[in-house]
Amino acid sequence: MYDDLIDVVYIATIFFFVVGLHRMSHPTTARSGIVWAGAAMLIATIATFVGVGTLGTNFILMVVGVALGGGLGYLAAKRVAMTDMPQMVAIYNGMGGGAAGAIAAIELLGSTQGTTASLSIVGGLIGGVSFAGSVIAFLRLQGWIGQRAWTFTGQQPINLAVLAGAVGSGVLVLVHPVPYVLPMFFVLALGYGFLMTLPIGGADMPVVISLYNALTGLAVAIDGFALVNYAMVIAGTLVGAAGSLLTLLMARAMNRSIGNVLFSGFGAKETEAGAIAGSMKSIEADDVAVLLAYAQKVIIAPGYGMAVAQAQQKVKELMDLLESKGVQVKFAIHPVAGRMPGHMNVLLAEAGVPYDRLFDRDEINNEFPSADVVLVIGANDVVNPAARRAGSPLQGMPILDVDQAKEVIVLKRGQGRGFAGVENELFYKDNCRMLYGDAAESIGKLVQALKRL
Repeated sequence: MYDDLIDVVYIATIFFFVVGLHRMSHPTTARSGIVWAGAAMLIATIATFVGVGTLGTNFILMVVGVALGGGLGYLAAKRVAMTDMPQMVAIYNGMGGGAAGAIAAIELLGSTQGTTASLSIVGGLIGGVSFAGSVIAFLRLQGWIGQRAWTFTGQQPINLAVLAGAVGSGVLVLVHPVPYVLPMFFVLALGYGFLMTLPIGGADMPVVISLYNALTGLAVAIDGFALVNYAMVIAGTLVGAAGSLLTLLMARAMNRSIGNVLFSGFGAKETEAGAIAGSMKSIEADDVAVLLAYAQKVIIAPGYGMAVAQAQQKVKELMDLLESKGVQVKFAIHPVAGRMPGHMNVLLAEAGVPYDRLFDRDEINNEFPSADVVLVIGANDVVNPAARRAGSPLQGMPILDVDQAKEVIVLKRGQGRGFAGVENELFYKDNCRMLYGDAAESIGKLVQALKRL
């Protein structure tokens, strides 16, 4: 009877999870959606504590673990800059996968027989891969191991051999357990996660984050089946489904298959620049201000460079100033413009840019020909016309058609290439000018120049 009551509470939390997920689908309700989902997790956690409250020492260890983890998580979330949010999401995805793997390990230490053990092997494998892969994603996003993919001769056969070893040792745990097999299973699972992620460059990190989010949810759901825990099953399934859908959408936004992202080693080497007609032409802030002041429509296309420079507040100031002069201002948001899905939306919303000024690629692309000026702020690959050219590494990638505007101003620190290592043909076009320098400083100069006009 007591266990049935706990199960009823778990099932009730499902409603909160679903409502929270639904509200997260729109910017204006996303914050409350997080609160709904957080409330669901709090209720489920309290129910779990009540259910195991008679276990003495284990209960105390759980309290200590929750206090430490919750405290560290709170401090990290309060201190992390918005520009570092992608790597924080990556490592927290990994923590979920690691927790799922740890749960599987505990179950397997207790028993290696039956359906529960089989499910624990699957959950442990997926959780281990997700944890290790997310660690690599975190290190790459943090810049501690560079943005370029790491490849070596025979990489794919070696990766497959490690995966086969992990699966084989998992089967051996079930049919003929010996002391060293279980640790070997988890070492190989972690090893495969590391090896699978190392060949993936920084350009593909948005897809990788989404993929490991989905894998973490799947591992939690499988562990939930093993433990007969409804809250884990439903929460994990929702996360897995949402992460899978987002992964497919991100891959589609780059015109890449999931297999190509994971196994092609894209970005491992610098792509040789072809013979591009024209030259890069620089422009001064005062001249850009004149163009902006006499424009009727301005479209701003932000990228990761805006995030690095923390220029979103300056961008909001520029938007307000232009609108006060009667200029129509819109923002063109590419799905993979930042290092995680929705990165640009979050930064601009944090700065106070209204949601109705933000438009995705499909909504805004037909407006570029009527735009007097397009400001490209720290974006590169997502505005590269080379994607329309056969033979380009970016061939077929849906881009923002900024080159069709009357004037294009690119705010950039230097002449370097994007994450994909492909020379940007936009920079050489006759209607494009380069405003070099830190994005925040450059926009500050534009604001001051506009005020003087």
